[in-house]
Amino acid sequence: MNKKINIHKSTVDITLITKNPIVSKILYIIRYPSKWRLLFRAAAYVLLFDLAFVYLFPFLYMVITSLKSPEDLADFTVNWIPKGIYLGNYIIAFGLLEYLNRLKNSIIITSLSIIGHVLSCSLIGYGFARFKFAAKKIMFIMVIMTIIVPVEVIIIPMFMQYSNLGWLNSYRPLIIPTFFGFGLRGGLFIFIFRQFFMGFPHSLEDAARIDGCNFFETYWRIVLPISKPAVLVTSILAMVWHWNDYFEPNIYIGNPRLAPLPYGLNDLYNALQRLEEGAARILETFPDIVLEVNEAVVMASTFLVIAPVLIVYAFLQSHFVESVERTGLTE
Repeated sequence: MNKKINIHKSTVDITLITKNPIVSKILYIIRYPSKWRLLFRAAAYVLLFDLAFVYLFPFLYMVITSLKSPEDLADFTVNWIPKGIYLGNYIIAFGLLEYLNRLKNSIIITSLSIIGHVLSCSLIGYGFARFKFAAKKIMFIMVIMTIIVPVEVIIIPMFMQYSNLGWLNSYRPLIIPTFFGFGLRGGLFIFIFRQFFMGFPHSLEDAARIDGCNFFETYWRIVLPISKPAVLVTSILAMVWHWNDYFEPNIYIGNPRLAPLPYGLNDLYNALQRLEEGAARILETFPDIVLEVNEAVVMASTFLVIAPVLIVYAFLQSHFVESVERTGLTE
């Protein structure tokens, strides 16, 4: 009897919903091909195109401006499409950035930080997912707090601590904390691994214990190799954030020869600004032309800085999307 009542009730609810004029109109457009359905699809495509353009416009502007010659920049009739491809801005940017040296610095900082995040955050996340211990919830809340609290809030005590340890003007403040679950976005990576291991079956671990594996052997031989989706997500996010980080290297690294690419980009921008100010005093009639030439070099420098990240992401995009779904972050 209860089942009949529930079925009748659900039928009544569905009927009431479908009687709504807006809902019924949408259902009609979806079910029956007509000019309204075509209009609906056209409106959806227009909306998606507009949103895509909003996100792509800065990138397109950067690439097009970086390829403009000084003549194109001085010609106000040249807006989007340059008269020819000019690579002189990239040659200037390559030299001013000291690109090869700072590319090496960025690769060292980013690659070692990725290794530190994967090893430490996976182990900590596995501990939160599998073991019961005192103050577990409180400690996990503290981990979440590191995601919420920006690094600018704690930068002064961190700077004093690293100064007392003698770590300034080196890569150690940027790399060593990542091997202890801290570092840039460490709390988020712990959360990613914890969410993945929460849905991880116990059967493989039980089989490993039967075979005589201890905790660390089980983690190293069984758990970590199977957690490739979480490892890939963590690696890509850590790569993007460490590669683009300017704040912490600017605080801890005083030696320009050790600085990564974003640090060099800021130095280049400041140098071009000083050049513009000096040129504007001499050529007071044409200050805008100097500004636009400098802007083209800055755009070329920006593209050179982000190009390695774009290349890596282009190869790993499909794997990244699949891994995000498998880590449990989309649930």
